[in-house]
Amino acid sequence: MGVWSVVKVSELHAGKRLGAEFYHPDKLRALGLLRSRSSETVEDSFAHVRRILDPLGAAPRFAVPTFLFGLSDIETHFLGEGLRVSDPGEVGSTKKIFRAGDVLISRLRPYLGEIALADQDDGMLLASTEFVVLREKSGASIAGAFLFVFLMTKEVQDILFWSQEGTNHPRFPESVLRELPLPRPDENTTTQVTELVRRANRSFRDSRGIYLQAERMVLGELGWDRLDLSQPKWWTVPLSRARDAQRLDADHFQPRYDKLIAHLKGTGRARPLGELAGYIRRGVQPRYVEGGEVLAINSRYVGKQLINTEQAERTDAAFWKENPRARAYKHDVIMNSTGWGTIGRANCVLHDEKTVVDNHVTIIRVKEGACDPVYLAVYLNSGPGLLQTDKWLSGSSGQIELYPGDIERFVVCVPSGELQAQVADLVGRSYQARERARALLEEAKRKVEGLIEGLAAGQG
Repeated sequence: MGVWSVVKVSELHAGKRLGAEFYHPDKLRALGLLRSRSSETVEDSFAHVRRILDPLGAAPRFAVPTFLFGLSDIETHFLGEGLRVSDPGEVGSTKKIFRAGDVLISRLRPYLGEIALADQDDGMLLASTEFVVLREKSGASIAGAFLFVFLMTKEVQDILFWSQEGTNHPRFPESVLRELPLPRPDENTTTQVTELVRRANRSFRDSRGIYLQAERMVLGELGWDRLDLSQPKWWTVPLSRARDAQRLDADHFQPRYDKLIAHLKGTGRARPLGELAGYIRRGVQPRYVEGGEVLAINSRYVGKQLINTEQAERTDAAFWKENPRARAYKHDVIMNSTGWGTIGRANCVLHDEKTVVDNHVTIIRVKEGACDPVYLAVYLNSGPGLLQTDKWLSGSSGQIELYPGDIERFVVCVPSGELQAQVADLVGRSYQARERARALLEEAKRKVEGLIEGLAAGQG
């Protein structure tokens, strides 16, 4: 069914934009809704933070703890721990400097819904320049927590989505964000939303902290802190090893990998992953269906610790029925198998909802009694697993891959059933804390959406 809009020349946006998508009916509906009762805009209460750090002009070492945040460090509206850096050389390109209380939103299409309210208040915080950073102006009557939740609403997301420009890396113009009509909440709504956001961030931090306990337990069992992974600048290997591995790239044969494998085998509990899992295969590229009843997980939603189901795509029951290879069941382990920076991430499916994964994600189905899948996911997601990802990945700077046949070769240390159960229990508690955080944000979002709808109905 066709969709069209008719707009007057006088109604064309800045620059006399003529692109049809820029005036999509969903966008016009959302703008009309917000403008119906609010003449104030985002930029009336929030400043666009433009302060940057240029690594080329910075001191050799940072004087305060410094943390770097990329687009993937926002996990469904929560800001992760970031990467601790000690000198400008680790930062790379120019970064924005932000602080606690700022609102971050990505303007790049794959991460359009990634919004966070910064709550980390120690040291210097650096963000990708793909983030727009907004800060409460002095004397502003609208709290950052309210703006944070407002930006999540369907109305705002529709406006930003249909305002994107470009083909290779679509982005929305920053002016569209600054000029968004911003409803003024009453004091009670502001207080309630701010408290819900505060509690949600606390639950997210609890979730992350509990998961890290599980990871430390795994690494402690392996004696990870005693493992020396230093290596010389060059090395040689016999031709027979290259033939067995069917690899000629020098990186695959780094001595640190040999040290890791020797250490794992020295525990007496090491087994190839292919012996533990009866099924290791990639999924299928899904047919996305808005509002579909089946979760469709791609590599973006394989999180640093847990699956990010909150913003995952959707497909329908027909795709589920037609593509059994794509199905990921509860207690399957899913592993990100492409993409710089996220390849090798592994999560265990802990939700009950029907789920499929795309062809960039590998499903690992553990044999009954061979190993606890939750433990396996933590193991693969921590040092020993990620180091083996580095060993077995293939490809060039353009695209890297981790193939199922190579995942089978990963060496897994399988500890006592008691320790595996303790790790699984911690991850379960982490998952529950994440669910509480998600529920609190949803409650805050409903309050803001109710305010928008109430204003449109002439209430308040």
